[in-house]
Amino acid sequence: MAPAERYAYAVARLRAMSGRLLEEALIQRILDSEDLDSALKVLGETTYSSWLVELKGGADFDRVIESELLHVYTEVQKFVPDPRLVHLCRIPYDFHNVKVLLKSLILAREGGERRFDLLTSLGVLPTDDLIMAMESEDYRLLPFGLHRLVPLCLSHWEQTKDILQVENILDDGLFSVLSEMAAATGFDSATRWVKGRIDAENIRNLLRLKRMEMDTGNIASFLHGGGWISREKLLALLPEPVESWPRILSFADVASAFSHIQDLSDLGVLLVEMEKVLDEYVSSILARAKYDAFSPENVIAFLWMKELEAKNLRIAMVSVANNTDRNLARGLLRHGR
Repeated sequence: MAPAERYAYAVARLRAMSGRLLEEALIQRILDSEDLDSALKVLGETTYSSWLVELKGGADFDRVIESELLHVYTEVQKFVPDPRLVHLCRIPYDFHNVKVLLKSLILAREGGERRFDLLTSLGVLPTDDLIMAMESEDYRLLPFGLHRLVPLCLSHWEQTKDILQVENILDDGLFSVLSEMAAATGFDSATRWVKGRIDAENIRNLLRLKRMEMDTGNIASFLHGGGWISREKLLALLPEPVESWPRILSFADVASAFSHIQDLSDLGVLLVEMEKVLDEYVSSILARAKYDAFSPENVIAFLWMKELEAKNLRIAMVSVANNTDRNLARGLLRHGR
């Protein structure tokens, strides 16, 4: 483990890079734009301008957002003493890519066409290596437990044709890898952050599956271990009205997320709003990092803020491109600083 003192230089570099983080006022200006071209002009006033020259069409703005995020990941990884702190943010993209390739493989087996356009370069593993492993069905060298998970997913699909459970197997594997990696860094802050992410995901899953009226026995398999809240306590929420969940979960920090929601009775609206407040809850776990010049938490905190910025930009750009209710979009913006 790198001593915390070794992070003084890394934190100084991160603070120098803080100019790459967009101010909330700029996101608001994008939302106030009349059309997509105007929104892109506003974005061109920022560090994103470097990637706008590669834009093939106005609707391809997601590639611009991805390019900026990849640049930040790559730069931070160069000077952080323990790259695992960066990998904690990047590995979820590897699992996303595996999901894309698995679905593509399943489609091809059923006479459809393979699709690689949804792959992202933000993961740790080069996409070409992943494609080669999937195409050749040689998974032995895949890291992060994927050498075992991929054949397990394919076997489960052949037996059940249940794509939700296939994705759930990968999600469970992802959180297991993140938990192990966070513990291996030796930094308690990394472990707390991963535990918070697991709790947030479990709450999301509970709300989604409750809305779907899925059987309680099936819901249990969609809850991931490793968080602060046990599966048993989470399952005990199901028969209770959502309005009582904050009281029942009062022992856990994630309960504070519910205090930002005014109406807990409409599950459809609640699900959308909880996406925002749970992301902000995950941010709050690292809030104290900015007061400590030697804290490794600063690495994750900076990268997570960049992740939230990417989400906010997508919300704003999609709203402008589709000319949807801008006030609704404003209500979905994450506040991570």
